[in-house]
Amino acid sequence: MTISRTFFEQPVEEKIKHVRGKGQNYGWVAVETEKLNPERPGDLKEAFNYHLADDPDDWPTADFQQASREMFLRCTELSHRVCDALSVGLGLDENFMRNAHKSVGKKENPTTIRSLYYPPIPQYVDIKPGQIRLGEHSDFGTITLLFQDDIGGLEVEIPGKGFVPATPIPGTIVVNIGDLMQRWTADTLVATKHRVLIPEVEFKKRKPRQSVVFYVDPDNEYVVECLDGSKKYEPVASLDYLNYKLGITY
Repeated sequence: MTISRTFFEQPVEEKIKHVRGKGQNYGWVAVETEKLNPERPGDLKEAFNYHLADDPDDWPTADFQQASREMFLRCTELSHRVCDALSVGLGLDENFMRNAHKSVGKKENPTTIRSLYYPPIPQYVDIKPGQIRLGEHSDFGTITLLFQDDIGGLEVEIPGKGFVPATPIPGTIVVNIGDLMQRWTADTLVATKHRVLIPEVEFKKRKPRQSVVFYVDPDNEYVVECLDGSKKYEPVASLDYLNYKLGITY
């Protein structure tokens, strides 16, 4: 977070040199570029994407490249362990989920790590009606590993209770269930809707918020279908579903 924050605090004219292009999952995404909830104005956040197979030579700094690569590899290891536990919990072979994600870090799998930066909101900035830092949404893939700072603002939707704060706990990782896991398990595991609000406390508005997110997806051509044979959801290839959801977001 410290290294990525150094990048985000640079002027726009510097950051735009590393803007995320088409055909690769690497680079900077500007404020209000994305609408995770299409019914709201653009999200008040910036991002920097990294995929292990898209590793160009023009990183802002060598430290940023090394930290991103190391974090990607550590998160890959952890996500496999979580998937193993989920496989056992669902009564499947221990390696079932791992086998669906065997190409993480390669072109054949879209799993991505993302540094998120929610810039300070000065008093003179006019916030658009309904605009928040991150619109309500569920993640698209299998699971998501989320590392957040101590600023707060993240809320998750609990069935029957609505949105409740996911208060940061030091030394912990938030794990979200994604859409494809919900489809796989025919709603046994339900995708977690979440959002990031603008703090009501003035001094927190004036402070940036950061998180690092590891989006875990099955291999591109892997077809996700209901494990119980119910056909509650139509079978869908991992990359096809991801592209469909990204088309809505942008």
